Amino acid sequence: MDTLIAWILRAIPFGTIIMYGAMGEIITEKSGNLNLGVPGIMYLGGFAGFASAYLYENTVQNPNMVFCVALALVCAFLASMGGGLIYSFLTISLRANQNVTGLALTTFGMGVANFFGVYILDGRTATQSMVYKTFQTKLPVLSGWGVLGQTVFGYGFMVYAAIVLAILLHVFLNRTRTGLNLRAIGENPATADAAGISVTRYKYLATCLGAGISGLGGIYYVLDYNQGIWATTGQIEALGWLAVALVIFTTWKPLNAIWGSYLFGLLYWLYQFMPTLLGFSVPGYITDLIQMVPYVVTIVVLVVTSLRKKREDQPPASLGLAYFREER
Repeated sequence: MDTLIAWILRAIPFGTIIMYGAMGEIITEKSGNLNLGVPGIMYLGGFAGFASAYLYENTVQNPNMVFCVALALVCAFLASMGGGLIYSFLTISLRANQNVTGLALTTFGMGVANFFGVYILDGRTATQSMVYKTFQTKLPVLSGWGVLGQTVFGYGFMVYAAIVLAILLHVFLNRTRTGLNLRAIGENPATADAAGISVTRYKYLATCLGAGISGLGGIYYVLDYNQGIWATTGQIEALGWLAVALVIFTTWKPLNAIWGSYLFGLLYWLYQFMPTLLGFSVPGYITDLIQMVPYVVTIVVLVVTSLRKKREDQPPASLGLAYFREER
């Protein structure tokens, strides 16, 4: 029982990181833009939130924790939107190849974040503050309800904010005029343009907003999951690619991102808890294979949905394609 609880406590925060990344990418891809720069954007968000909190708490004599948390979130969101704006300008205005631009953005985001992260830290490994404890604060009273409190209510506020955000995105995409216009652009931008919908504006807004949401996964990783420690090990990059895989796994539906992200978390950490659950040790090469399971499951889902050919489970028809109004 203790092993199962520990597994869940490890999987849910891990899944929350990739849930933010996936939700941001879902919004982006619904507009027809395929942004493979999610890992770099999450790096930018993590660094901007970390740096702002670090500088504020180490320059103000009596820092306000509420303001510090808000500052970190806003800076992470804006910095990530900046990455999305670079991608939008290159792919929408200049019509650059989306795949190449996204991969370049990943390299750019990682390089900028790691360079300035090391420069700001100057040999230190963590924030000399309590902001990460504010991010990790559990729900009062509810978190003390035994096993239920541990596994359901024993997390920081950003875990529950991710669930609320997924629900709001579902309502936005399926119940609002703006959301339906966005989906129309992703399916057939020429038809949407002929109907009077501004394709360029929607693509810019969706891509920048999606990037901002993805960046929240980076700040959650640094100031909650990693306990306020800035890491240059490449872990954020791996989580960013998992977020991209999760978009396919969820068949571009925000609600599926909730349970899908937690499933990915359970599958990812299966290698660590499998020996205890099975009662015998597992060779090292087997654990490496087990860590591949989330990606294998994604491939299986992609194959199944392709064979079934249900329209609602397919990616937007114009995904990854630049829109040339002159060719309408």
